[in-house]
Amino acid sequence: MTARLLQFLLLVQAAAVGVLAWLFVRANAVPWAVALFWALLCVLALRFLICMNNFVMAWRLGDPGTAVPLAWPARARMLLREFGATMLHSSWLMPRARACMRVYASGAAPPVLLVHGYGCNSGYWSHLIARLDAAGISHGGVDLEPMFASIDDFAPALAQAVERLRAATGAARVTLVAHSMGGLVCRAYLRAFGDDAVARVVTLGTPHHGSRLAALGLGANARQMRRDSGWLRELAAAESSARRARFTSIYTRHDNIVAPYASAELAGARNLAFDGVGHVALGGDAAVLDCLMQEIRHA
Repeated sequence: MTARLLQFLLLVQAAAVGVLAWLFVRANAVPWAVALFWALLCVLALRFLICMNNFVMAWRLGDPGTAVPLAWPARARMLLREFGATMLHSSWLMPRARACMRVYASGAAPPVLLVHGYGCNSGYWSHLIARLDAAGISHGGVDLEPMFASIDDFAPALAQAVERLRAATGAARVTLVAHSMGGLVCRAYLRAFGDDAVARVVTLGTPHHGSRLAALGLGANARQMRRDSGWLRELAAAESSARRARFTSIYTRHDNIVAPYASAELAGARNLAFDGVGHVALGGDAAVLDCLMQEIRHA
C-alpha cells in the first residue's frame, strides 16, 4: 500500500512537471527541453522548501531554549543531506521496496528485524541492509499496513515477523531495530507479547514521548504520537525497568520531525545522541550506522 501510494505521488509530481513545462512553452515560447528543466526545478524547489520548513517548525514547536548551536555551514550540510535522503527514499527506494529475509550461517549476532516508521516501508533500511549483508548478520523486514492504523494494530504483524525470522534462523531471540514510529510499535509489541523473543531493541529517532509535529499527521497512529498523549503514558506505565534496560535509543539533537528532540530520550535505556543529522538521514548517516552496527553486534 505504501509503495503504491508513493508511486502515485511520483506520478502526480511528473504530471505537475508536464503541466508546468507546457505553460512555460505557451507563455515564453521556449524549447521543450528548457521548459522541462525549469518545470522539474520548480517541483524540486517546492520539495526542498517543505524539507526546510520541517526544520523551522521543529525548532519553533520544540524547546528553542534547549536548541544545540550549529554553525551555518553545518546547518546547510544537514539540510542538504536531509533533502537528499528524503528524495532518495521517497522517490526511489521505498516505491520499489518489498520486505525480504536473508539468512546467514555465521551466527555473528542475533538476527535483526527491521521496523520502519510513519509513512515509510522496508525500503527505508537499504543502507543498513548493506552493512548487515557485509557482516553476515541474518535479517528480515516488515511492512506495517494500513499506513494510518493504530500502533497497537501493528503489533500482531510484528509478532508474526519475529516468529518467521526465528523459525528461518533457528535463533531463540532477535534484535529489533526501528526507526521513528517503529520504536513505538516495538514497545507496543513487547507490551502485548512479552520479552522472551527479543534480545535487544535499538530505536532511531523514535518520539518516545511524542512529537508536537504529530498534530499535523493523519491517522490513529499520528494521534497516538502527539506529545505526551494518553496512549504514550499508558505504554510507559506498562514497562518495567528490566524491559527498558533492553533498549538503546539513538537520536539526533537536530531532528526535524521529533519536537522537542529530547522526546527521543527513554528513561532506563541507553541513550546516544548525535548532532547535525536530520530525521530521515539517520538511516544513512555513516557515524549513526557505525554506532548501530556496534549495538547490534553487542546484543
